[in-house]
Amino acid sequence: MRVVIGEDEVLLREGLVHLLQRDGIDVVAAVGTAAELEAEVARVLPDLVVTDIRMPPSHTDEGLLAALRIRQTHPGVAVVVLSQYVQRRYATELLEHREGGVGYLLKQRIADVHTFTADLRRVQQGGTALDPDVVAVLVSRASRAGDDAVAGLTPRQLEVLGLMAEGRSNAHIAARLGTSEKAVVQHTSRIYDAFGLPVAADDHRRVLAVIRYLAAAGGAY
Repeated sequence: MRVVIGEDEVLLREGLVHLLQRDGIDVVAAVGTAAELEAEVARVLPDLVVTDIRMPPSHTDEGLLAALRIRQTHPGVAVVVLSQYVQRRYATELLEHREGGVGYLLKQRIADVHTFTADLRRVQQGGTALDPDVVAVLVSRASRAGDDAVAGLTPRQLEVLGLMAEGRSNAHIAARLGTSEKAVVQHTSRIYDAFGLPVAADDHRRVLAVIRYLAAAGGAY
């Protein structure tokens, strides 16, 4: 997997390069501005871009806007954005009209190197990777918006829903919750029924369906 990194903090940028290379990921470029990021992506056409949301010159959303332009111009390039904060608007803008290959992770999770690199590989393969805090914001927003489907889910179904939205497989969810895969399948089926969504054989598409439902229910679109 060939990766381009966009991060203006030198120590974090070099740390990301080291972590990814140590795990067998080929970092083909690492830059400090959104403009450089877009230029390098156009030059090398990587498999994946990992970028900070806040980049120079204003340190607001330049990295996110660059990621959105990269997805539009180079749809085959997967994108993971990193942030210190959860912003629902950022998550929904990134996920809107996408068919996978996207992620929104918090920087403080990078300390768990194995999980981080596994998330990057899943996104590069067309999946999604949302930080649990991002998922919690989407679920909470849908609940506050008075969405009956979310309000009607049991506590266990909400746990399953959160892990589904993170992009986790049934096997991972079962292990995490200490239950069987059969029980997880039953929970996911009830979640689909509650949301009025068709059952998808493809894990990536089921995650996208759930995320889009939560974003729409929360008033994102």
